[in-house]
Amino acid sequence: MDNDKMNFLTRTEMLLGSEAVEILRNSRVAVFGIGGVGGYTAEALVRSGIGEIDIIDSDTISVTNINRQIFATYETIGEYKTDVAKKHLEAISPYIKVNAHRIFYIPETAAQFNFSDYDYIVDAIDTVTGKIELVMNAAKSDTPIISSMGAGNKIDPTAFEVSDIYRTSVCPLARVMRQELKKRGIKKLKVVYSKEKPSVPEADRTVEYGKKRIPGSVAFVPSVAGLIIAGEVIKDIIKLKKL
Repeated sequence: MDNDKMNFLTRTEMLLGSEAVEILRNSRVAVFGIGGVGGYTAEALVRSGIGEIDIIDSDTISVTNINRQIFATYETIGEYKTDVAKKHLEAISPYIKVNAHRIFYIPETAAQFNFSDYDYIVDAIDTVTGKIELVMNAAKSDTPIISSMGAGNKIDPTAFEVSDIYRTSVCPLARVMRQELKKRGIKKLKVVYSKEKPSVPEADRTVEYGKKRIPGSVAFVPSVAGLIIAGEVIKDIIKLKKL
C-alpha cells in the first residue's frame, strides 16, 4: 500500500469502513476521570478516530499513578492530568479537538456541563455521588453512558464483563450503584465490571492517605477496563448513527 495514500486511520477504515470512520470523526465523547481506566479509554477513542473529546479531571499526577496510568511518567509528576493528556492526545490525531476541564465532577459542579453536547458519556470516576450525578444527567438528556465499576485490588483482567448494572454481581461498587440507582428510578445502565472478588491487602502493605485507604492496583487491570469501555463506545456510536 502506498504510504502517501495512507493516514493513521487507514487500518481502522479497512476494518470498520469509510462511513464508520466519518461517523466517528463527527462525534464528540466526554470522558469523566482520566486515571487508570479513563486514561486508556481516552487514548483508544482518539486512536480510533473520534473527532472531539472532553476530558474531565481535577487531579495532578503523582508518583503512585505511574504503575497504571497512561499519562503518568516521572517527567509529568505534579502536572495536571488534563494538561498532560491534552498535549498527548493532540499529538496522536491531526484533527482531534480536545476540551480539557480541570474540574472535580460532583453535584455542585454538574451544571457546568451540557450533556446534550455529547454523543456519548464515559463515567470513569471514583466517587459514588459523582457517578450517580453523571447517570442522572445522562438520563435527563437521553445521552448514552457507560460506567466503570471497581478495578482496584484486582489482578485478573479476563474477569471483566459488559453488562447492565442490574445484572452485575460480586463487585462492591456495582452493588452500591444498583441500590442508589434503583431508588432514583433508573431502569438500566451499561457498565464494565469484574466478577473477580477483590483481594484484601495485608495490613503491613496497605497504604493510607489521610483517612482514606488506597486500594492496590496493577497496570494490566484498569487499562483493560478502559479499553473495553472505548470499544463499546465506538461500536455503539457507529450503530446509533447508522440507524
